[in-house]
Amino acid sequence: MTAHTAAATAVRTRTGGPGDDGPKIFEHVMGWVLVVVVAMLVTRLGLV
Repeated sequence: MTAHTAAATAVRTRTGGPGDDGPKIFEHVMGWVLVVVVAMLVTRLGLV
């Protein structure tokens, strides 16, 4: 790793995404809810 890439990875620009200190369990649960909703939609539309 060069000095330039080390400096680039050390200073990260925030892009407005979820914070690193947020509730991880909430994100995990919401991810599974999304999976279930998509699965229900796929089966109701008869795409399986």
